[in-house]
Amino acid sequence: MAASIPVDDERYVLESQIRELYGRCAYTHKTHEKMAERASTYLWRVKWTQIILSALTTGGAIGVVFDANSAIYPLATAALSILMLIVNSYVKDIDPGQDAQLHRDAASDIWNVREAYLSLLTDIRDLAFSLDDIRKRRDELQGQLHLIYKAAPHTNAKAYSQAQDALQKNEDLTFTDAEIDAFLPSSLKRARST
Repeated sequence: MAASIPVDDERYVLESQIRELYGRCAYTHKTHEKMAERASTYLWRVKWTQIILSALTTGGAIGVVFDANSAIYPLATAALSILMLIVNSYVKDIDPGQDAQLHRDAASDIWNVREAYLSLLTDIRDLAFSLDDIRKRRDELQGQLHLIYKAAPHTNAKAYSQAQDALQKNEDLTFTDAEIDAFLPSSLKRARST
């Protein structure tokens, strides 16, 4: 186990900053995942609303054909057609599927940087890595992250709140040794049976 770094040490200060960057990255990654989930759910709802309205409109049209004397079928069909026109007009200029994909892509890119920060946190404890090497790597990661953020779609407070719940309450990024051991061959397990 690595020795802890003294609080007044320059390495400790650098580690503290990288820990902060890692945390921000983790939140941003999870927020983009939540935005993608929200956009996918919205797309699913819109598509099902369109299908249901279309089916009901078709049913009303069939009702008019087979019961021409009824006044309810033409009125219901007209009302459903107007409702379907409103829904289709509302969603014609938005593409929740594309929005979901943009958020998935951003999350994937951010995940890669987040994992690089985690590796850097591990490397900082190795005294073979100089502070200059660590700073250089930190600056490279910051540059990568800037390019990702610049191209990424915006997120909202609701997705951030969901990300916060996932990370703090559901512990999405944490694993017990037993959970990790379940994925590893016996030679790499921490909890060895005796």
